[in-house]
Amino acid sequence: MEEIKEKSNYCLNCKTNPCAIKGCPLGNHIPQFIEQIRKENYQKAYEILSETTVLQGVCGRICPHKKQCQGSCIRGIKAEPVSIGELEAYTFDVMAKEEKSLLNCYEKELKNNKNNKKVAVIGGGPAGLTASAFLAKKGIQVTIYEKYHYLGGLLVHGIPEFRLPKEIVQKTVDKILQLGIKVKYNHQLGKDIFIPDLEKQYDAIFLSIGANQSCKMGIQGEELEGVFGGNELLEYNLHPKYEGKRVAVIGGGNVAMDCARTIKKLGAKEVKVIYRRARQQMPAEDKEVQDAIKEGIEFLFQNNIVKIIGTEKVEKLELMKTRLVQKEKESRLVPVNIENSNYKIATDYVIMALGSQVEPYVKKLGLKTNKWGNIEINENYQTSNPKIYAGGDLAGIKSTVAWAAYSGREAAKYIEMSIAKIGKASS
Repeated sequence: MEEIKEKSNYCLNCKTNPCAIKGCPLGNHIPQFIEQIRKENYQKAYEILSETTVLQGVCGRICPHKKQCQGSCIRGIKAEPVSIGELEAYTFDVMAKEEKSLLNCYEKELKNNKNNKKVAVIGGGPAGLTASAFLAKKGIQVTIYEKYHYLGGLLVHGIPEFRLPKEIVQKTVDKILQLGIKVKYNHQLGKDIFIPDLEKQYDAIFLSIGANQSCKMGIQGEELEGVFGGNELLEYNLHPKYEGKRVAVIGGGNVAMDCARTIKKLGAKEVKVIYRRARQQMPAEDKEVQDAIKEGIEFLFQNNIVKIIGTEKVEKLELMKTRLVQKEKESRLVPVNIENSNYKIATDYVIMALGSQVEPYVKKLGLKTNKWGNIEINENYQTSNPKIYAGGDLAGIKSTVAWAAYSGREAAKYIEMSIAKIGKASS
C-alpha cells in the first residue's frame, strides 16, 4: 500500500496529459485516476478509468507501457516514468473484490438508456468485450457469439499465464457480463451461425473474430514435421514434447517472446530466437526480451532464414547474416542478406512467430477485404455491408490489446448512433 501511494505521489498531475493524449490508445484519464489513488479513493479511480476502458486489470499488466503511456510521461525525460500500468492494475485488483464495481459505474446510464435495439457481437476477445460493454451501457441488448466455451480470446489462449493470470481475465469478463450481456458459447461463424441469419435478428453486427493464423515465410522445408505456427501453439496448447530438444523461434514480437518463454518453461534444452533485424528494432516489449534472456533464451539478431533442412522431420536451419541499410521511402532500416555468410545450426523444432493473418473463411463472408485479407472498414468501423461493423485484428487494427479495445469502443459509439438514426426514421 505504501509503495503504491509513493508511486501515485510521483505523478506530476500534468495539465497537458501527454501520457493520455499522446501515449494511451484508449485516452484513459491518467493523471485524474492517479490523483484519486493518491487520495486512496479507489472507487473514484476505477470510475474514472471505466469512462474509457473495461480492461483495466488486463491493460495494466500487458500493455507495452514504455511504448505507450509511460513512454510519453514527462517524468521519463530525465528519470523513470510514472508506473502507470502498475497503478491501473492495482486499482482493478482493489475493486475486483467489489461484486458489482463496473455495474455501479454504469448504473445511471443503464437506467436511463433502456431500449429495444439488439446487436450481435461475434467474438469475445478484447474488441468484442469492449464493444459489448459500451453498447450495453447505452441500453442496447447485446448477445456475444463465441466459438469457444469461454470469453477472452487471445487474453486466454494467446498470452501465457505468467504474463496475464487467467483469474484476472475471468474477473474482467464477469464484471462485463454483469451489464446484462448474453453469451452463446460454442458458436462459430460460418459453421454454427451465419451472417444472413444474424442480419434478420439484429439491428447491427460487430465482427471481432481476430486474426490468429500464423504467417509463413514461403521457404523450402516449411512443410516438414516439426514446423509449427506460434499463434496456433499458444491458442490450442498442443505442444510437442520439448524435453532435451533444441527449438528455434522465428520473429521479434511479443508472440515470439511468449512462445520462446513458454517452450523454455516446458523443458526445452535450448531455445534460440532468430530475428533478421537488430534488438533495438524488435517490436516486443523490452521487458519481455530481458525476461527471456534471464531465463536462458539465446537471441540471434540480424540473422535471416534461408531454408529448413530435413528429410521428413526438421534437422537443421540454414541462416544468413544481415546488415541494416536505409532505403529510399522506408521509415526504418531494412535488413539485407550478406552474401556468402550462410551457416547452419541444428534444431529439432521451428516455430514461426512472424505475425498473423485472418482465417481463409473470412473471404467467404461477402464483405470487402484488402490485399492482406483483413475486412475493410470506413472511419465509422463500418464494412461494405452498412449493417455490419468490424474491429480488432480482423480489421487490421494495430496489434495491441489497447488498440483492439479502442476499436471496440469506437465501433460501439458508431453502432449506437446508426441504429438510433434508423429508429427515429422508422418512427
